[in-house]
Parts: sequence; C-alpha cells; structure tokens
Amino acid sequence: MNTDKLIRSAEKVCAAFPAFRPKLALVMGSGWREVAEGFTVKHSLDYADIPGLGAPQVAGHGGQLLLAEQGGAELLIFAGRHHWYAGAGWEPIAFPVCLAKIMGAPGLVLTNSAGGINPQVDRDLRARSDAARRSASTPAGAVMIIDDHINLMGTNPLLGPHHAFWGPRFPDMTGVYDADYRRQLDEAGRRAGLPLEHGVYLAVTGPSYETPAEIGAFRGMGVDAVGMSTVPEAILARAAGLRVAGISCITNAAAGMGQELSHEEVLAGARAAIPGLTRLLKEFVNEYRN
Repeated sequence: MNTDKLIRSAEKVCAAFPAFRPKLALVMGSGWREVAEGFTVKHSLDYADIPGLGAPQVAGHGGQLLLAEQGGAELLIFAGRHHWYAGAGWEPIAFPVCLAKIMGAPGLVLTNSAGGINPQVDRDLRARSDAARRSASTPAGAVMIIDDHINLMGTNPLLGPHHAFWGPRFPDMTGVYDADYRRQLDEAGRRAGLPLEHGVYLAVTGPSYETPAEIGAFRGMGVDAVGMSTVPEAILARAAGLRVAGISCITNAAAGMGQELSHEEVLAGARAAIPGLTRLLKEFVNEYRN
C-alpha cells in the first residue's frame, strides 16, 4: 500500500475545506447510500475526482464523499465503499481511514449489509419477514452492533513495509470495536425505537457467496454474521488510533443456509431497513460523546 500517496491525496481534500472539523467519520456499505441522505449535506465530492479513491465498482455503493452536518456536528461521510475483491488494491479501501485521521475525526463508524448466521438473529429476521408479508410490505432486516470480528480474508491491509502513519508495526486488536461507542449505539437504538442485536462479524474476500459447509464452520466458530468488508477498515482505524464502531444490517440469512442469494436481495433488504438505520445514526450523532 502506498501510504505516502494516500496521505498526499487526503491532505489535498483537507486543504480544500480548511474550516471543516468532523466530529465523526462514517463509511456507508451496501444499500446504505440513502441513509447518508438523511443528514444535511454541505459539500460533496465524487470519488472519481479524488486521486487514490476512484468510483466503486459495485451496484448500490454510490460513490461520493459528503461533508455533512447533524445537530451542529460536522460529519465526514463516505457514501459507498471499495472492496478487496475488486482488485484495486488497499489504497481505495484505506483512503477513508486516512482522510478521517488527517481531518482530525476521533472516531469512525463502519456500516455494512451482511448475511445472518446466528440462529437467533435468523429467527428474528424470519419473524420480521413473516410480519412484513402479512402487511404486504418489504421485510426489514435485523440490525447488529459488531462486538468483535474474525478476519478470514487471508490477507491484511497492514502487510508490507511499515509506515508510521499506521501506528506500531504490530498493533493490538483487543477491543477493536469501542465499548463506549457500543453502549452509545444501544442508547441510540432505544431512543430510535429500533431493536438491536450484538454479535461477531466474519469477513471473507468474496465475491462468491458462502457454501453450506463454510456457513456450518463459521457457526461453529461463534460467528453471527458474514460479509465481504468492514474488517480491513477496522484494522486500519484501530492501528491509526481511531475509535471504531461497526453496524451490520442483516439483510438475509447467509448464503448456504438452504437458499440461493443474489446481490439484489441484499440491496432490497438494506433499502427496507433505511428508515430505522437513519433514525439510529441520527440519534447516535445527536448524543455522540467521544
């Protein structure tokens, strides 16, 4: 990863908005683009116009850097994310973390859409789906606060020559997902009237979905949800000294659990959850304590 190039690009963005002091940075995952629109956007930049970033290659990921505001707090929002499976390297994945640190944001909220593995989460999802079918509406997914993660991507964004920007050569990964942030999200969920799950998120590279055997193995490892993102940014943010929160929208039962899965289904599940997710993030930002 060319960290020096990333820093130069981030410094250019920072210089273009010298008075902007984000209280928090957010990365929006699959289907979360509309949640970002729930905030007051003051400025926007297309990813394609930012060196080292570029437009995402996956449907449902938008591709804009938003300088936004909520309740008087300035926010740095990445409406769309890059994935390792796209083959563009670590730079576009690392850029949001790099810019957040350079702009002085003390914390980073990472969001994603994920497949549910935990039987309880799956039962909750099915119950919501059944209720939605009875009311002829689209089923909304469960929302899970990430307590910890398992990196099964077979790689790590900190591989290669060490750069001091990313902290120590061997960063500790205990408590990656900040305990106080998790408590604040629970409080925000109660205020928003949104039930929240907690669990362990496992990241694979993708882009293929999981086999039944893989899902069985993950369940035995204590995994609650699986996806193809979030963990690299969490590792980088933790190494760089940022506090981290992670939120998964459980849009579907994980692939390999007796049904075939499509990306369109994932996006549909996320879209159905947008109102609740928007309330959750607004409440979190309104009462955010760093």
